[in-house]
Amino acid sequence: MNKLVFLMLLVGLLLVPAWAADVPKAEVFGGYQYTRVTVADTGINFNGWNASLTGNVNKWFGLAADFSGAYKTESGVSVKVHTYTFGPVISLNHEGTINPFVHALFGGAHASAAFEGSGAGTNGFAMAMGGGIDGKVSPHLAIRAVQVDWVYYRFEGVGESKNVRISTGVVFRF
Repeated sequence: MNKLVFLMLLVGLLLVPAWAADVPKAEVFGGYQYTRVTVADTGINFNGWNASLTGNVNKWFGLAADFSGAYKTESGVSVKVHTYTFGPVISLNHEGTINPFVHALFGGAHASAAFEGSGAGTNGFAMAMGGGIDGKVSPHLAIRAVQVDWVYYRFEGVGESKNVRISTGVVFRF
């Protein structure tokens, strides 16, 4: 009986590299983002960039570092919001053509505003929860068709939770 268990374990260990062969160890995403921030029941539309680095632990679980910049200029006032968040990612189908994923990201944000050479900024807490769909183009390239996140900001004791970020771009897989 012990020999059978040992043989099964040995075969299982030899097959582990074959199981992991289709799963990229790391993914780098870069692309465009549209963000709608609601402050005091007034919606503000931002455009910018979104980038992330994900290290895949196995075929369904990874850890991500997500960074973004959102920008808006109106009536001479320039507003910028940058986020840096980190957290777990669950991918549902790395082997297939379509790979849906969800994530929960926590970290910080920096918001700043400037008008005619004078400006001010503040740091705060940021949280993004959502997911998206990647379409595989080749083993090392995918298109992020869409990523949608609910984003929470908290600056100087005031929280804003009616925010959405929509991103699209390219994913490089290594």
